[in-house]
Amino acid sequence: MKTKYIFVTGGVVSGLGKGITAASLGRLLKNRGYKIVNQKFDPYLNIDPGTMSPYEHGEVFVTDDGAETDLDLGHYERFTDVSLTKNSSITMGKIYQEVLERERRGDYLGKTVQVIPHVTNAIKEKIYSFEKKDVDVVITEIGGTVGDIEGLSMLEAIRQVGIENNPEDVLYIHVTLLPYISGSNELKSKPTQHSVKELQSLGIKPDILVCRTEVEIPDNLRDKIALFCNVRKESVIANKTASCLYEVPLMLEDEGLAREVCKHLHLENVEPNNKNWEELNEKIKNLSDKEVTIGIVGKYIKLEDSYLSVIESLHHAGYENNVKVNAKLIDAEKITKDNAKEVLKECDGMIVPGGFGNRGIEGKIQAIKFARENKIPFLGICLGMQMAVVEFARDVLNLKDANSEEFDEVCENPVIHIMYDQKDVTKKGGTMRLGTYPCILAKGSLAEKVYNTHEITERHRHRFEFNNKYREEMEAKGLKISGTSPNGELVEIVELKDHPYFIAGQFHPEFKSRPDKPAPLFVELVKAAKKQKNKN
Repeated sequence: MKTKYIFVTGGVVSGLGKGITAASLGRLLKNRGYKIVNQKFDPYLNIDPGTMSPYEHGEVFVTDDGAETDLDLGHYERFTDVSLTKNSSITMGKIYQEVLERERRGDYLGKTVQVIPHVTNAIKEKIYSFEKKDVDVVITEIGGTVGDIEGLSMLEAIRQVGIENNPEDVLYIHVTLLPYISGSNELKSKPTQHSVKELQSLGIKPDILVCRTEVEIPDNLRDKIALFCNVRKESVIANKTASCLYEVPLMLEDEGLAREVCKHLHLENVEPNNKNWEELNEKIKNLSDKEVTIGIVGKYIKLEDSYLSVIESLHHAGYENNVKVNAKLIDAEKITKDNAKEVLKECDGMIVPGGFGNRGIEGKIQAIKFARENKIPFLGICLGMQMAVVEFARDVLNLKDANSEEFDEVCENPVIHIMYDQKDVTKKGGTMRLGTYPCILAKGSLAEKVYNTHEITERHRHRFEFNNKYREEMEAKGLKISGTSPNGELVEIVELKDHPYFIAGQFHPEFKSRPDKPAPLFVELVKAAKKQKNKN
């Protein structure tokens, strides 16, 4: 079967849910037996989001092969349960870098390097990178909105893909807004009309419109949109705001999105196997009235997207434990030794997630100390694991100046130090320990019990590690090393014995969590928090 291409663009305003639409379509086509892969094109000139502030771009999602990517790849993986690669995250920065490297090598044989054809050809190479692989449908989301200057070359490239392939092999979906005017109690189609006109002026005719709306679209308005936007009425798809993200695929199924996609691409519209997804949504709708509050003690709490995968993983763990999870973002900078009890008193469990830089570090350490001493279920992730080690060294080993070399290069007791192969690294982007690595779990440990296996793989993103000089001393005082690299050199997991649930990993378990396959460390955290709340 020839590979089919679907392009998802957006108009009117950003934040309409292009990523969720692309992810949902991936799930619906997968449920029909098709092999799909999602791809995201971002117009910004950064090589990747790896060096961007979370306030600029939300979290950085890491793939198995170590690509630092846009958070939409997290949505794609959670919805489709397909592990993506670096080929699924492309920025204009990456494209321009490759084009200029080719020019320096002389690959263009002295020709003038231009946006068309050189830049657009480089973009198309990324789109066609899944050709001759085991993929039936490539779903490519174009970041930003139609009309953005920086995205023009990407739109030109996908226009060319439509010309280079048969009409039944390429599909354009445009996600747009139908604003609701409460004063007159009506939906307005004019913004959608203008957005489609803008797209058509670039040579792209959308085949399907996915209209974000707060209310049902009246039949007469569908007629009007179809007429003025040059699409079939059946191809005007309503995307209403859902109470839960994971409802969206089934809502779009009912609206006929997958049916219209299959019709246009000449794919057999086989009966979808949505049973597991329907059961998941039934489970979510029928969660018990019980609720647990898990505090996320972080430094980027002004933007929830900074911890998107952590928050979603907590929800997944809640579904598994039949309990609603209230993920409470807590500003680490506001926690002190004197107020920790007051700030954290509502938490049934606690997570200290990853991050970089020394802002809020002392607050994180105080939060970890509170969780350790007061038997609050605790999960440390990446930096959270490192700070758990620092806190233990300071307050149990009485090494008062213990710290990470990241924050104090000359401290006498660097219990966390820079990894050996990172010492001479000067460039910031894409140079950390990134991607999936194996981890061996100690027999009889909490980690082995949680994962129910002896060896795991998890995704990493860090430069610093546990300093083995302190390993023996820490284990003697009760901090168990329960997970290491296969050669035993890198400490990956630490835990405490006499505690309801205290475990921390150098990796990011949130990146592999799925709504129907939740990450074990999160499942057990929520289970412990639920048990603790019932006990109290």
